[in-house]
Amino acid sequence: MTKFILTRIALGLLSLLAVSVLIFAATEILPGDVASAVLGQGATPETLAAFRHELGLDRPAMVRYFEWFTGAIQGDFGHALTNKREILPELMKKFKNTLFLAGVAALVAVPLSVGLGIIAAINEGKWQDRWSNIVSLATISVPEFFIAYILILVFAVKLRWFPSLSTVFDGMPVSEMLYKIALPAVTLTMLVAAHMLRMTRSSVLSIMSQPYIEMAFLKGIPRSRVIMKHALPNAAAPIISVIALNLAYLIVGVVVIEVVFVYPGVGQYMVDGVTKRDLPVVQACGLLFAATFIILNTVADILAILANPRLRKPTRGG
Repeated sequence: MTKFILTRIALGLLSLLAVSVLIFAATEILPGDVASAVLGQGATPETLAAFRHELGLDRPAMVRYFEWFTGAIQGDFGHALTNKREILPELMKKFKNTLFLAGVAALVAVPLSVGLGIIAAINEGKWQDRWSNIVSLATISVPEFFIAYILILVFAVKLRWFPSLSTVFDGMPVSEMLYKIALPAVTLTMLVAAHMLRMTRSSVLSIMSQPYIEMAFLKGIPRSRVIMKHALPNAAAPIISVIALNLAYLIVGVVVIEVVFVYPGVGQYMVDGVTKRDLPVVQACGLLFAATFIILNTVADILAILANPRLRKPTRGG
């Protein structure tokens, strides 16, 4: 078990290293000149050259990458080009807001989707199963920004129950923050709950074809008890993996939702950095998203092994 955990951590670190290279390369090949975008069209050639030298853009890309990555793993992301502020404190403040939004959505989505998925599996082929399939498939098929705009139109414009802009700040009471983020939280909950519901149902039903499940039915055990006592524990590993992937999406995939609702999270911070050509900010946000995704996937693998000890023994062919 210890060897497996160490292996997964090592693979996670290698993945983070590879992703950091891709992030740095992607920001390097962006069209346009960073110095011209920051200083504006009125900058003289001498000013542009001095600014490029200050940013280190006149040095080889490989040297700049190693300086950036070694600084990043030590918590030093440098300073923003637009306001010269240190990036890390601002990034952590934005990340706290993103975690709050994702956490609220997860607290509702995870138990709701797993519970409805189990109910759909217990009532396979009945109206509960059919309606859950129709609603979840329809929700998955609709783009997230479209759901967000529909919620704004109905609950913010027509009914005026919730604000259309989810502006939060330090010191705001939790109750007011929950009121402000109601619409983006509902949007995220609908998206991830639909996916987790379908995966929970399919994971449970895939176990139902196993011989020991058929033996339980032959003994006259009710279907609900068979699922809860025999099928669900063995379906826990894939369900945990799906939950972890969707939690990662809640944190990493909130860029569109944060932009739509003007929520001050990492996604909005990253979009602002792209708009202003603030490359250090974009690189810091990208690396934070990548690290979060890799950490959650590593934790999911470890939890899946703990939930199903049979996965600890690799299968041998032949």
